[in-house]
Amino acid sequence: MRDHLHGESSSHHTDVWTGRASNRMQWLLALGGAAILALGVELAVDSAWTSGVAPLVMSVVGCIAAGLLVLFLTLAFVHVALKVDMDSLEVRCGHIGVPRRRIPLDHVAGAEFVPHVNPRQWGGWGYRWRPEKGTAVVVRRGEGVVLQLWDGHTFTVTVDDAESAVRIIRDRLRPRASGPRS
Repeated sequence: MRDHLHGESSSHHTDVWTGRASNRMQWLLALGGAAILALGVELAVDSAWTSGVAPLVMSVVGCIAAGLLVLFLTLAFVHVALKVDMDSLEVRCGHIGVPRRRIPLDHVAGAEFVPHVNPRQWGGWGYRWRPEKGTAVVVRRGEGVVLQLWDGHTFTVTVDDAESAVRIIRDRLRPRASGPRS
């Protein structure tokens, strides 16, 4: 699914633009997390440890906690969904939409298309913050949108058909280009 335009046309744009980006590699990492979780369950169910209960409990709890953490962190960033409506931009990650960020268009000074966002520039996949670069949601290498916010910060998100998103955002910013509203 590349992007969708919904709503009634008014002049030359529509009410809502949506786009997504996915990373199939995250599913492999999620399988690793599931394997760690399964190991913890296996240890709890079928343990023949003779060295005592404390090491067994620590191993079971450690495997289950690590497995759940890996599962959550990978499944949260399997894909990102971007929605731009007439008033705001919303980013939702994963299948449950968390983490989520909503940015009112009144807080956006500009938007830029970036053809090559690399996860290594941000320290990996996920919801990232770097003092010199700003905040980003990066689920894969490739095209993205960079928003310049009125407070001087930037927000980057990887999304398919980022050029269309930038065009829609810029079109909606024109009437507001004088600065943030109170």
